[in-house]
Amino acid sequence: QVQITESGGGLAEAGGSLRLSCTTSGPPFGFYPMGWFRQAPGKGREVISCFTESVSGTSTFYADSVKGRFTISTDNAKNTLYLQMDSLQTDDSGIYYCAAGLSVTSSSCAASGDIYWGQGSQVTVSS
Repeated sequence: QVQITESGGGLAEAGGSLRLSCTTSGPPFGFYPMGWFRQAPGKGREVISCFTESVSGTSTFYADSVKGRFTISTDNAKNTLYLQMDSLQTDDSGIYYCAAGLSVTSSSCAASGDIYWGQGSQVTVSS
């Protein structure tokens, strides 16, 4: 069982930056592939960025809409996953969810099977 606690988010102007944090407890950090999803008002939950690490290396996935603007990273010593969001756009507004237990490759990220979700963090980007 993974417990996920999110922090960060808030209000930013277009062109600005925000950082989300996702701290886990339970199994060793990195045991589960992890990532970030976004749900905009009136829309479904979409994948934003995902990360996995194994003995064979790491895989990182970004949605086309955030490539070059968002960066996913980890601090294993703090059991924390980050999402650095730069050059924010108004379309980036929504509730961001951290998730563990994903299926991640460099070209895809899917939430199937038993997924652990964070409580969600509101991000609002004003024009």
